[in-house]
Amino acid sequence: MPNKKTQPTSVEDLQNQIQLCMMQRQNMEAIFNAVADGIIAFDLQLRISNLNEAAQIMIGYSREEAVGETCLTLLPPTEDGDGFNAIFDSQREVNESRVSIHNRYNRQLHLIMSTRVLRDDENIEKGLVAILRDVTELETLRSELQQQECFFNLVGKNHRMQALYQLVQDLSDSDATVLVLGESGTGKELVATAIHGASQRCKDSFVKVNCSALSEGLLESELFGHVKGAFTGAMRDKVGRFEEASGGTLFLDEIGDLSPNVQIKLLRVLQEREIERVGSSETIKVDVRVIAATHQDLQQAIEDGQFREDLYYRLNVMPLELPALRQRKEDIPLLVNHFIDKYNARTRRNIQGIEHDALALLMDYHWPGNVRELENAIEHAFIKCRGGTLLLSCLPTHLRSDDDTPNGQTSMRPSSDKEYVQQVLEECQWNRSDAAERLGMHRSTLWRQMKEWDLIKR
Repeated sequence: MPNKKTQPTSVEDLQNQIQLCMMQRQNMEAIFNAVADGIIAFDLQLRISNLNEAAQIMIGYSREEAVGETCLTLLPPTEDGDGFNAIFDSQREVNESRVSIHNRYNRQLHLIMSTRVLRDDENIEKGLVAILRDVTELETLRSELQQQECFFNLVGKNHRMQALYQLVQDLSDSDATVLVLGESGTGKELVATAIHGASQRCKDSFVKVNCSALSEGLLESELFGHVKGAFTGAMRDKVGRFEEASGGTLFLDEIGDLSPNVQIKLLRVLQEREIERVGSSETIKVDVRVIAATHQDLQQAIEDGQFREDLYYRLNVMPLELPALRQRKEDIPLLVNHFIDKYNARTRRNIQGIEHDALALLMDYHWPGNVRELENAIEHAFIKCRGGTLLLSCLPTHLRSDDDTPNGQTSMRPSSDKEYVQQVLEECQWNRSDAAERLGMHRSTLWRQMKEWDLIKR
């Protein structure tokens, strides 16, 4: 049977097909140029065959100028980084490799590059496509942080603080739960504030709750809210802190003091991202980033049966430990100047600095109350200072008691924090408020330490 002849395509059909192809090409071109990352296509000799608008802006060359040129000569590497040649010499396909190049205007660019081989229908290599993300600003910021002495309200140039600044910056585009660890007075709340301020949630609420300051019933109502009539005194509905922080960040200080019942409810919030007000069975969705903090050893608390292990792992997504002040004493002069500026502004004084002997004493002291105790010492000195410089005699007596020994001999300080806390309590006639102020810690923290160490009035 003879084959049927194919009917000739009419001129109108050809025009429609051409128009359809042109529309498809225009759509693909629009998508290609709408991508925020730079896209560059190369042939097998690494000559540029196409690039989108984002890539043109990055490298400073138009499509007409770049097509046909080899990327190795058009975009030379920087002196201290790998260029395209180092990547392509080792392998064709890479995933998020760092590339440092100079663009047309000799501006140094730091790029994250991923490449894929382009193949035809017969699986033959025809070229490469590279996707480029410009991280120059981030790299510049990281470099600046290496020498940064102040980040938000955190002060210090010690290497531990530099690592802390970097970690806070790394968390800036994440909503991960953070667990801030460190001794009392190290500045855990300041770290939480910095994490919030550097994050994408910075324009929304930063809500703080001290978990050790409230009883279990009050804390549950404070965190989750309650409905009218839920308990005696609940005269109206109350919005909890989780709802207040919706869209923002909730900082839970002293998380180790949560009761087992509240621990269970907090675990559910972290798992399900929903709460129930006290006295209600209605679930409410919440969009909250949680930052928790504690000075306690939670792993020891787990072994002692005082803290839930599953909650610990939910909180410990990103642990962040603050160094004690005695571990970064080189930061004391910076902190002293910071607090002088702070109290100059607060008291409208004009203290110019601190005398050498006074600073030497501060450098020598062991600071069990950490940065909070140092700030209290500077505030104390401001009250006593009558001139333009903080003198040794202006500092609290417990800091300079070593200098009062006869013949310039140095008295022995207590060999442990426990002994020091007991000494301060005795000097304050066991007044916990006065002792806590001198130690630079909260009264509830001092009370916990007294119970832990079995400190009693003799």
